Amino acid sequence: MKKSNFLHGKMYHVAKPNGLEEAVLGSSNFTVSGLGLGGNPNMELNIVLNDRRDVAGLLRWFEKLWNDKELTDDVKEQVLKYLEMLYGDKSPEFIYYKTLYHIFQDFLSDQKSGGLLDEKTGFFDSKVWKLLYDFQRDGVKGAINKIQKFWGCILADSVGLGKTFEALAVIKYFELLNARVLVLCPKKLRSNWTLYNTNDTRNILDSDRFSYNVLSHTDLSRSSGTAGDIDLAGHNWGNYDLVVIDESHNFRNDLYGREKENGKYTPTRYERLMEEVICKGRNTKVLLLSATPVNNNLKDLRNQYYLISHKKDGAYASDLDIKSISQTMRNAQTHFTNWADPKKNKNRKLSDLMNNLGSDFFRLLDSLTISRSRVHIKTHYDLAKVGKFPERLRPVSLHTEIDTQKHFPSYDRIEQEIRKYKLSIFNPSQYIKKRVYPSI
Repeated sequence: MKKSNFLHGKMYHVAKPNGLEEAVLGSSNFTVSGLGLGGNPNMELNIVLNDRRDVAGLLRWFEKLWNDKELTDDVKEQVLKYLEMLYGDKSPEFIYYKTLYHIFQDFLSDQKSGGLLDEKTGFFDSKVWKLLYDFQRDGVKGAINKIQKFWGCILADSVGLGKTFEALAVIKYFELLNARVLVLCPKKLRSNWTLYNTNDTRNILDSDRFSYNVLSHTDLSRSSGTAGDIDLAGHNWGNYDLVVIDESHNFRNDLYGREKENGKYTPTRYERLMEEVICKGRNTKVLLLSATPVNNNLKDLRNQYYLISHKKDGAYASDLDIKSISQTMRNAQTHFTNWADPKKNKNRKLSDLMNNLGSDFFRLLDSLTISRSRVHIKTHYDLAKVGKFPERLRPVSLHTEIDTQKHFPSYDRIEQEIRKYKLSIFNPSQYIKKRVYPSI
């Protein structure tokens, strides 16, 4: 049928060998469930006709539609050609590339259209963008696209790959869109961030005119005082479009405060970050920076994902078909714990773990996380443009004496002499006597 939604009725015409004809008219689809033969059949309304005049009329009606070239197209050759293409033998190379295409189809379409980046902002002319290496630019584009599409991203590149400069590029992109940006960092790293948003001769990005605010993790525990030129007593925590959290693994515990005996309630840093910075006010997006987002178990990662999803466990049910972030991480942790247990899994293989973790876990990880190592950079990028990474030398073990003049014996000799002592104070376990019970 050329016209969509033109014909909804179903008619089955049956010509029997004895010359009799019957017809079934109704709503049944020609499927197992539609015909009532499935385990969970549909509820259909049908009528069986065996009156010759009615059956002949239905057949004439069908033939009229079938032969009307304005209403129908003959697609038999197209169907046969498609079936031949679908079921014909294919080379392994074709199957491999076809599989890759379907896995990365959305990614490729984003790349073809420039991703979700708005080229009209002038972002690609900024100083910070021009300073980045190719692998850093890819990380920045990936992070921006994830933030725009999924509200946030964890940038978990290895130490020394330039996460700070990648984050500055992300900040610049959003500032060009008139976004208000907050950087939360450990207090000892505050100067690393304030250098680039101040009028300082050491600021190599002065021409980009960054305007983001910088506060420390510990400032989340304060309700008064100042942090730089920010008065915490009147600070509007919920007025940021983007929050960048450096060393985000410090927020791996989703602890909430408790009311004290004096009736006062003191929120934890995680609680205040979640409730007053991310969930309150604007639809805040989040960029998390950490080389070690997982310290103890995958619950650490789950709590950081909650910062991105505004603590909505089913936030990605429609986009990623992940009904529960918590359940996905819990299942992955269970599989990892069982795999890592030497008693349960003596001959463990990494491939076994990868197969058991589940596609939903990797889908969530790929959608919200960017993590590259030095090996990844060496493998996929031109090191001539980046420069070689420093070679890691093997550690040198130094065995020192107690004193340089060697007047005193070595530790080994002292240990050997102590072992010779027979007194109970030096070796009490040797003097434990077995208790003899009297026979009855």
